[in-house]
Parts: sequence; C-alpha cells; structure tokens
Amino acid sequence: VQLVESGGGLVQPGGSLRLSCLASGFNFKSYGMGWARQVSGKGLEWVSGIYANGDTYYTESVKGRFTVSRDDDKSTLYLQMNNLKPGDTAVYYCAAENGRRLWGTGTQVTVSQ
Repeated sequence: VQLVESGGGLVQPGGSLRLSCLASGFNFKSYGMGWARQVSGKGLEWVSGIYANGDTYYTESVKGRFTVSRDDDKSTLYLQMNNLKPGDTAVYYCAAENGRRLWGTGTQVTVSQ
C-alpha cells in the first residue's frame, strides 16, 4: 500500500502548481481521497477532497483557486493550485480513506518571491 506525491516546488505568488498522488496496493476507485497540508510547527489542515462518487469539498481559503480531481484508471489524485499565496506554503499530504486512512509522505510547496 503506497501513496506517492509529486509536483511540489518553489513558485512565486500568483503562480500555479499541480500536485499528483499515485496510489498502489489498494482499490483506489473505492476510496475517498484528499489533500491535507501542514505548516512547520502547526497542525494538519484539510485542504480538499474527492469522494468515490466524484463529490468534492474545499476548505474556504482555497475555494476558487484549487481544483481536486481523480483518474481512477491511473489510480491518481490531482490538486491543481492556481493563484498561489504565501499562506499556501506547507507540506502537502495525500490521504485515502475507506474505513481506514492511508497517508503519503508529503511534498513541499513553497510560495515566495
């Protein structure tokens, strides 16, 4: 069972990044998937998620800027992040849930001049 994030990096304010999370070892299409982030020294914040039926949710601060999607054929979760702000700087984690919760190892996103 594995979740591997990619796509993080350094971007200027107003820029965009696309995170990916490749899943393996479980029935991806039957799991709700989500993204959470953590700033160093602070708690985990749920950012966005997508249920197995395709319904989505977003935390208020990213609505209109971030878009979550999934490709069940590729067992991959995505997070398109536009108009990034310094406050979006964090380690972003992919998570899967279907009675049990699985976590990736995270990818760093830094928004700075």
